[in-house]
Amino acid sequence: MQNDFKDLLKKYGAPLYVYDANIISKKYNEFFQAFDVKNLDIHYACKALSNLSILSFLNSLGAKLDCVSVQEVQLGIKAGFLPADIMFTPNGIGEAEYDQAIALGVNINADNLEMVEYLGKTYQGLKLCIRINPHLLGGGNSKISVGHIDSKFGISIHQMPLLQRLANKYGICINGVHVHTGSDILDGDIFIRAAELILQAAEGFENLEYIDFGSGFKVAYKPDDYFTNIEKFGKKFSEVFNDFCQKKGKDFTLKFEPGKFLVSEAGSFLTSVNVVKQTTACTFVHIDSGFNHLIRPMFYDAYHEIENISNPKGDKKLYNVVGYICESDTFANDRILPEVKKGDILRFKNAGAYCYSMSSNYNSRYRPAEVLIKDGNSFLIRKRETIEDLISGQMLINF
Repeated sequence: MQNDFKDLLKKYGAPLYVYDANIISKKYNEFFQAFDVKNLDIHYACKALSNLSILSFLNSLGAKLDCVSVQEVQLGIKAGFLPADIMFTPNGIGEAEYDQAIALGVNINADNLEMVEYLGKTYQGLKLCIRINPHLLGGGNSKISVGHIDSKFGISIHQMPLLQRLANKYGICINGVHVHTGSDILDGDIFIRAAELILQAAEGFENLEYIDFGSGFKVAYKPDDYFTNIEKFGKKFSEVFNDFCQKKGKDFTLKFEPGKFLVSEAGSFLTSVNVVKQTTACTFVHIDSGFNHLIRPMFYDAYHEIENISNPKGDKKLYNVVGYICESDTFANDRILPEVKKGDILRFKNAGAYCYSMSSNYNSRYRPAEVLIKDGNSFLIRKRETIEDLISGQMLINF
C-alpha cells in the first residue's frame, strides 16, 4: 500500500487526503447487518465528511442522510439524496433556517420548546421529530458529550409534559423522537440506558413512526485500542427495540446516524517532511501541513497513528511531529517512528472523519486536494486550492 500512496502523491501532490470507497462500503454493510429489526434506516452524519462524491457514494449504498445545517441539506440534495431521506437535526438555529429546510421538504428535528412552538404556530399539522436530552453522560471527553444535564442539546426528558401540551395546542404531529448522548462512547450500555428512557418517553406520542438513537460509536485509533463491537451491540440493542415494538403492537423504524464509524478508517492524510530539527530537548519533524488541515490532535487531544511510508523498516526513534502554523501546532509528542528524514512521506491514519470537514485557511494556507480510491482506481474529488480560491468573495478597497 505504501507504493500506492507514493504514486498518488506523485500524481496529486502533498499534502493529500485519500479515502478508500471499499472500506466505506465494508463499514456500511457491517453496520446494517448488525441489527435484526424489521425497519432500519442508516442516516450518514455528513458533518464528518461532506464531499459531494462521498455523499453520492453513500447514497448508492442505500444510506440516508443526517444534516445539521441547511447548507448540508443543499449538499445532500445536490449529491442525489431525496429530501424525504434527509433528517435535519440542527442546534440553536433561528426560524429562517428552519423555514429554508421545510421549504426543501426534509424531515425536521427540533431541540428546544421555543422552536417547537414557532413551528407549531407557523406550520399547521407539521410532522416533527423531537430531540430529547436524557441527562446521561456519554462521550469520550467533555467536548463530545452532548446528552448530559448541562448540555445545550435537546429538550430535557423532564419537560415532556410541556412538550405534550404544545403538541396538543398547535396540532403538531410528533412522528419521531431522537437522542444522541455523545461521540467515542466507551460504554456501549449507555445506548441501552438511553433507549430505556427514550422508549418510555416515546409512549406518550401516539403518532410515533420512528426512534432515532444518533450515533457515537467508538473506532480504534491505535493498535489494541477499544472500539465498539457493532455486531454484539446490534444484537443486544435489537432485542430491546423489538420488545418495545411488540409491546406497542407496531413496527417502528429504528434510525441511527453514524458518521465516524463509516468513514474514519477509510481516510488517510499524506504529508511530506519539510525539516527534521534536532534541539537539546527533542527532535522535531516539521511537515507541510498544520492544524489548519487536521485540527483533531490540537482541539480534542485526539490520537492519530502515524506511519513513515518512506522508511517503514527503519530504526525506531522518538519524535515530536509538528506543523507549519505559526503558533503551537503539534500532531504528536514523543511518538516512536522509523527514522524520519527530509522528504519522507508520513501517513496519518483514521483521517476520514472530522479532518477535512474541520479544515480552514488559517495563516492564509490552501486546503489540500481530496482523492477517492475505488477498486484500485483513483478519482480527484476536490482540487487543491489556489490563490483565486483564497480571495474569492473578498472585495479589495484601494486606499
